[in-house]
Amino acid sequence: MHPFPLEPDRATMAEMGHLVLDRVVERTDQLAARPATSLLSPQAEAELGETLLAPPPARGGDLKALLARLDEAADCALESAGPGHLAYIPGSGLYSAALAEFYNRAVNRYGGLASVAPALAALEESVIRWMAREVCGLPEGSGGLLTSGGSMATFSATVAARHDRLGEDLAGGTVYTTAFAHHSVAKAARLAGIRAAHIRTVPHTPDLRMAPEAAAAMIRADRDAGLRPFLLVATAGTTDTGTVDPLPQLAGLARREDVRFHIDAAYGGFFRLTARGAERLAGIEQADSVTLDPHKTLFMPFGTGALVVRDLAALHAAHDGTGSYLQDMAGAGVPDSGRLGPELTHEIRGLRAWLPLHLHGVNAFREALDEKLDLAEHVHDTLSGIAELEVLQRPELSTMIFRVRPVGGSRAAAERADAASRRLLERINGHRRIVLSSTVVDGRYTLRVCVVSHRTHHDRITEALQIITGEARNIPVA
Repeated sequence: MHPFPLEPDRATMAEMGHLVLDRVVERTDQLAARPATSLLSPQAEAELGETLLAPPPARGGDLKALLARLDEAADCALESAGPGHLAYIPGSGLYSAALAEFYNRAVNRYGGLASVAPALAALEESVIRWMAREVCGLPEGSGGLLTSGGSMATFSATVAARHDRLGEDLAGGTVYTTAFAHHSVAKAARLAGIRAAHIRTVPHTPDLRMAPEAAAAMIRADRDAGLRPFLLVATAGTTDTGTVDPLPQLAGLARREDVRFHIDAAYGGFFRLTARGAERLAGIEQADSVTLDPHKTLFMPFGTGALVVRDLAALHAAHDGTGSYLQDMAGAGVPDSGRLGPELTHEIRGLRAWLPLHLHGVNAFREALDEKLDLAEHVHDTLSGIAELEVLQRPELSTMIFRVRPVGGSRAAAERADAASRRLLERINGHRRIVLSSTVVDGRYTLRVCVVSHRTHHDRITEALQIITGEARNIPVA
């Protein structure tokens, strides 16, 4: 028995590491063959959940047995790391990022104040500047911070906008977004102290984009009524449909009306690395702040978000804080992330992005994103030729939406088609080779194909299309 069990010796550390690494490599190597849905039955899932609710024992257990239990828990899930996950917007999780995170957690450097680990803070700052300036096109002097995800990034952006435009008096503060905005936009506004009644849903156009004229009219009417418009939030790649709001027009509106302009580019932002994405996402460079999710279209592990801003001073002013116990922490030449957001203590988050970007090069990510755009267009073109399906619009990014075509134009016909679409989704996902998801578009049940995983290639999309078309031709609408 080692006298200090929390400090294993070199040989024990190596043995433990090999046990974990071998399992990770085996699981990653088998991802293409694994089902896209849970391996466990509902009863087995419930039994496993009950087992895992048990408290830890007084005496330690066997690592192999514990890892086997972890494998069971990991199998009890959608396989979001695999090529068949075409639902939601998955974080497929680069293997190189996992290695970076293992290293990062082992050296365990503090990331809230730059002076504690100045070189790693500079490394993280390089990732943030690349996202702000090269990806989003913001000017010199822009920056930001890495977050746990898009929700926290949007929250910090909302707090900064509130502080900049409203100060300490929040009365009448009003936010503008659309029905297709991510729910974290309204949630961030509420958490920032804005009344739910003052979170405006701007009407959208028939092609599912925010209508600039309607937004302008709402802002002016609210101002005339004594309210205080302060934040306009557009989306560059909606979660529901992958649609991009008219960013240049909305940027101009925000300038004219003197409100902060935030863009939720959590899903779409990194497509700007491609020529098509740069064209379709023009206008991001005019934002005051941008939410990005590297754990979406930069293929990083979950828990990797980012907020980039044009004016770092506004972010600092809204979030700065200190205490006498921090008086020894001198500046380190790069911003303290703990003074730019709500979190003080956190890990060095930039390493999980820095290592893959430097190891693989930016072109590898650009080519992977171009492939996803190609695959989404292929899905659209194929399903558009299926008479039983109604394909709503050509994808701007990598999300394609469709549903069962109604027989007739009545409300009852639409309801029957919606019921058929629900059955279609169940039958598609029942194959367990792919997973799709659904949403509601203008009151109608709609299916989504979202091609994001870096492991999803033409072979899996071909298989997916065979499943979708085969099932669609056998779904009765009546």
